[in-house]
Amino acid sequence: MLDRVIFGDNQFFGINHMSEAKAQSLDERFRNLNAITDVIDIAYECGIRGFMLNTNDRSIEICDYLRKNSSRYPDLAMYPSMPYAHKYAAAVAEKGIFGALKDSILAGSSAAEIGKMVAKGGRSLFEQDMIKVMQLMIDVEMKMFRGLNVKVVFLQNIVTDLLLGYGVKDIFIGFAEYIRERYKAEPGFTTMNMPMTVEFLLDCGIENPVVCSSINKAGYFMNPSMKAYEKAIKDKKFRPIAMSILASGAVPAPEAVEYICKQPQIESIVFGASSRGHIAETKNLIDNYSQ
Repeated sequence: MLDRVIFGDNQFFGINHMSEAKAQSLDERFRNLNAITDVIDIAYECGIRGFMLNTNDRSIEICDYLRKNSSRYPDLAMYPSMPYAHKYAAAVAEKGIFGALKDSILAGSSAAEIGKMVAKGGRSLFEQDMIKVMQLMIDVEMKMFRGLNVKVVFLQNIVTDLLLGYGVKDIFIGFAEYIRERYKAEPGFTTMNMPMTVEFLLDCGIENPVVCSSINKAGYFMNPSMKAYEKAIKDKKFRPIAMSILASGAVPAPEAVEYICKQPQIESIVFGASSRGHIAETKNLIDNYSQ
């Protein structure tokens, strides 16, 4: 069962889609790990147990902190989102695709781990076996979450939507199977076109998929239309997760939460905030409207 409320991490990495000034301010504020963990503590105190974390390099120290202080968060659940595309884009620009893959996969691995990777199919990097490459990259990204309770592993929208555009069924199927078998977690898919993604995943034979997308009263980032989203949510068998419910501040919190909660098929709501007031307000609104 998915957590009803999942706390997002955009604020920790200086991401704000509506204001560069706000993004810069957040980036400066959260350069210190203590500032991040203080907000995590506030969210946990407000009753939030699900936390979505991109596989940003900064996430390594956040996961280290959560492991070291596990007794403070006994029922915390993680929702990793991968890959962190900017990291790989920079590496590819510097070293080329195979150089980037090699460095990413081998970096920080012990001799024993490298041996296992080679035995598993490390040569596939040069043989262009993309399923094996995908599995190896998942293993690398998931190392930071070792020992933590992982419920869903999400494929980032930049990858989901690219593969969707090319109609690559094997990768979607391979990702879903590997996450279930290797990590005993649910595969999730973040997308900027939820209706098309849901239809494609169902065509792939992925039953009742977990799909995270922008869902909000303003139609913000809802492609191709709000009407298409509402119809898919009503008619298709999948587990919708709503993000960007405030449309980057364009929709007041009470209106935003009411719109989402009037669609009972939506299982979870992802939101990020940086102050106790906003976190508590949004959590309370979701609890009240969900009753």
